Amino acid sequence: MVDQRRLTTEEKALNVNLTSDIYGSFSEIGAGQEVAANFFKAGGSSGTIAFTHSAYDMKVSDTIYGKAKRYVCEERLITMLKIEYDSVLNSLKDRRDDTRFFSFCNTVESLNYHKTNQGQGWVGIRFQLKPNSKPNHIILHVKMHDQSNKAQQEALGILGVNLVHASYFHTENELDYFINSLVHRLPRERMEIDMLRVEGPDFEHIDNRILALNLVKRGITEATMFDQTGKVLQPANALYKKNILLMRGRFRPVTKVHIDMVTSARKKYLNEAGVDEKNVREIFELTLKDLTADGKISDKDFVDRAELLGSLGHTVMISNYLKYYKMVDYLSDFSRGKKMGVILGIYNLHTVFDEKYYENLKGGLLEAFGRGFGHNVKLYVYPATDVETGNLYQLEDIRIPDKLRGLLDYMMVNNKLEALDDFDRKLLHIMSDDVLSKINANVTAWEDDVPEQVAKAIKFMRLFGYVSKEELVASKGK
Repeated sequence: MVDQRRLTTEEKALNVNLTSDIYGSFSEIGAGQEVAANFFKAGGSSGTIAFTHSAYDMKVSDTIYGKAKRYVCEERLITMLKIEYDSVLNSLKDRRDDTRFFSFCNTVESLNYHKTNQGQGWVGIRFQLKPNSKPNHIILHVKMHDQSNKAQQEALGILGVNLVHASYFHTENELDYFINSLVHRLPRERMEIDMLRVEGPDFEHIDNRILALNLVKRGITEATMFDQTGKVLQPANALYKKNILLMRGRFRPVTKVHIDMVTSARKKYLNEAGVDEKNVREIFELTLKDLTADGKISDKDFVDRAELLGSLGHTVMISNYLKYYKMVDYLSDFSRGKKMGVILGIYNLHTVFDEKYYENLKGGLLEAFGRGFGHNVKLYVYPATDVETGNLYQLEDIRIPDKLRGLLDYMMVNNKLEALDDFDRKLLHIMSDDVLSKINANVTAWEDDVPEQVAKAIKFMRLFGYVSKEELVASKGK
């Protein structure tokens, strides 16, 4: 059997063209008709292509797809997919009842002549895996990193062929195989996929959050996110010009301390100049490091945490940004100067001020602070119980080298750093690892350490190895 991942772009296109029951259309806006062109060049395209077109003129586009405020966005792509697929199906279903129909669409902003923009866009396919069945769809967002318009067009053409081919030949394979096929011949330095979602009757078994996790885990993108319902979001689209309040953590599980941290920070954040409550987006971020246990990333453990955060109504981000300054720098591209807030515990602040943390930078700690905290951002520091004395450990007591005191003072005077003082001291003893141990040991006291909704979710969904008393008694009786 031929390893389909090793086929060239032309061979993949030809493979589709010679599969007699695959038939559909291509609609491409913004970077030529590079995808359709690959199918034409491969030969046998009359067996696959019903029609192709590109509605470049805005008035023409509005005539076909309706008026739009934005032309390169997910909503526009979804509209294109529906209209184009319905056109193919309504025109041909009575004459081709043994056909698996599809429509491939993209709406893209490729590199302009002056190279003043970031090439990016939305790509998708609506397709049947069986004749006369309801369609599935795959939607993704790409960022193109090639430094010429021609190279970006070429990369988009490769991606499009990969997507059509993988949709028909690899959707029944393992997840890794499908993703490999999708990014084949497209290294990260050329193209980044920061959002991928599959839906439809043939994908009901797929959890899109696992897809999101794999994009980050495999280095295809640095970060992706999804909402409380599990719907995958494209970060730039969801966070554009928003006031972002970010909390990083393991959340294994979410405890009352985490909620107190957010509640305390939110009060201060909403009083900051330039922060509009209606414009605030609270993000709970999990880094890959925090997802790792024994050197491996467990999909189930990740989904357990995502379920809990979702039950509390929170948006979740997964990232590869271990260092705070990189995360802030990344988010600043979307916030566009809007005030950002970052919540962290005082022991995490030790890491932020640890010079060893920045040995990879020529400018060391100062370069990192300039790149990250030079933006319109503020750190909110939550206290802890001092591991050495057992006393309250707050920002005013922080133990950092004397030579960095001036930098600490600078950040505080310039409204870059503030202690959270409205907190519940009775909660400071709660540690996620201790709660997890109690759950695994079937010690009911863990319920006092987490929000009521979280306790109910853990019990109902049997998360983190939870076993009810009844089940425990029954297992001992066997």
